[in-house]
Amino acid sequence: MSVAGAVLLTSCGKSNSPQSGANKTVPAREVRVAHAEARSMERVIYVVGTLAPQNEAIIAAQVAGQLGKNLVDLGDEVKAGQEIALIDTTSYEALAAASAANLARAKASAANAVQNLKRIEDLQREKIASASDLDAAVAEAARTQAEVKAAEANNAVARLNLERSRVKAPFDGTVAARIASPGDYLAVGAPIVRLVQTDPLRLQLEVPERESLAIRLGQSVRITVEGDTNIYRGQLSRIAPAIRSSSRMLPVEADVPNPGGLRAGLFARAAIIVSDRDPVISIPADALITFAGLEKVVLIDDGKAAERNVTTGRRDSGWVEIVSGLNAGDAVVLDPAGIRTGQPLIVTEAAPNALTAQTNAAN
Repeated sequence: MSVAGAVLLTSCGKSNSPQSGANKTVPAREVRVAHAEARSMERVIYVVGTLAPQNEAIIAAQVAGQLGKNLVDLGDEVKAGQEIALIDTTSYEALAAASAANLARAKASAANAVQNLKRIEDLQREKIASASDLDAAVAEAARTQAEVKAAEANNAVARLNLERSRVKAPFDGTVAARIASPGDYLAVGAPIVRLVQTDPLRLQLEVPERESLAIRLGQSVRITVEGDTNIYRGQLSRIAPAIRSSSRMLPVEADVPNPGGLRAGLFARAAIIVSDRDPVISIPADALITFAGLEKVVLIDDGKAAERNVTTGRRDSGWVEIVSGLNAGDAVVLDPAGIRTGQPLIVTEAAPNALTAQTNAAN
């Protein structure tokens, strides 16, 4: 509990005024107490980063020709394998048809050559055909088979070009930019659209070197973005093998499912949960006094108030981690504002563990 401008704890001593003949008596105060105790708290590393697309690609022409039709526009969602543009498909369909015809003709010629070779072999066994006729038939069969292989290769290229003339999305995503328009002549490699995949998003973070040894794959991450009250969750999926020497930071990435409200490029604040069961000494938050950068608690020493400086850490559900200054079981005064050092205190209410400790001490 921060108490700025409240009455500070002051030592009760003799008055410096010559008109004061006796010490002022500070009345006793009724207080509630609680015990410092070991509680499980999350250990969290707070970092900032940027939400980036899971995948991003400039979809470019793989064949040359005029862009006949652009089937998508800015913001359109597409599925992997979906057609997004058509490049001179009529010409490539004609080339594929011609290539298929050439292949059929080559196969017919090869079949005829094989039949002719078989006939010459039969005649040669009967001593009717000469050896030169047999050699010519063998050569013709080999030539036509070679033509079939060449025609098959040409047909494969023609079919591939026809397939490539129908530009398709390589992954599920959203069109981030339409670069080419119908009627544009596209050379091989000319960009057509920019496609991004935004579910899941890729959260890019940098962890300070001093915290990097606690980072592990699979750790949960809580994410918030400016202007959005929702808390998003993800998991660490990638960790760089080395710390950057220029910044002494460790690059890490988390995959963040996107329900639809997140966009690539957003600045994000992330809490990496490195441990969800970390026992620490804690006290209720309303037992803490904070003033001028100092943190203190009030203890009871022989029935009187005694202040002690503490160092705090994490906060969780109304409790504060005490890094130094207290031990488990120490009783601290709740709502200590206005209490003076040395002031008599009367405990009117205590947590069950504190009451038990007092009973055991009395026995």
